[in-house]
Amino acid sequence: MKKKILAVIIAFCMGAAYTGCSVKTYEDKTVTVLAAASLTDVMGELEASYEESHPGIDLVFSYAGSGALQAQIEEGAPADIFISAANKQMNALNEEGLMVSDSIVELLLNRVVLIVPSDSTLEIDSFEDVLNDDVGMIGLGEVESVPAGKYAQQVFESLGIWDEVQSRANFGTDVRTVLTWVETGEVDCGVVYATDAYTSDAVTIVAEAPEGSCDRVVYPAGIVEGSEVRSEAEEFLAYLGSEEAGFVFESYGFTMAG
Repeated sequence: MKKKILAVIIAFCMGAAYTGCSVKTYEDKTVTVLAAASLTDVMGELEASYEESHPGIDLVFSYAGSGALQAQIEEGAPADIFISAANKQMNALNEEGLMVSDSIVELLLNRVVLIVPSDSTLEIDSFEDVLNDDVGMIGLGEVESVPAGKYAQQVFESLGIWDEVQSRANFGTDVRTVLTWVETGEVDCGVVYATDAYTSDAVTIVAEAPEGSCDRVVYPAGIVEGSEVRSEAEEFLAYLGSEEAGFVFESYGFTMAG
């Protein structure tokens, strides 16, 4: 709670600094942002700060697994900015001509972790321990559509235990679903991002993915080619990459990629 209050204070103060300590009035515009589910909490903080300092701008967020968001853009869903939890989905959209290529930036970095319910009595201290006899179910993101699931696959493949892990896995449509399963004890453990685990008192991080066991966790962001509010989208994207927004991202455990 203290962390979130601090983030709000920082975001408000820095939002004022970002606009030169003055409030500019904007023509009423809606900027629609499709963002990876793991960004839900931090974007809520940034949304409030940005709209406060940009009267007339209405930020609308839609959160889901990055693969599901990619599919929405491919199907023509209204969107101005896309923020993925991996380069795969962004690259695919860019190759299809659905992104403004020169707008794409690497925005954030994250880490892959193994979590258990806070009241768990199981002896799980490493990724290898998910195959202990007393572990029944493992929560993972869908490998093809959820970047956290793909990263988890890479980790377990590097350890030579992916086939065995699959037989115990329950696959979720996004990383927040996996977090919820662990919180409620529906699974014995799960693989999520460190930033997801930080949002919950009901889970404990027991291990971080071994160095080099999976791809670098990068969140690219860019403007969707079909955006009808491109200048407003450009301004918000610039804000997300600013030092001011960086304070808030880092308070939630992210690292700025720039």
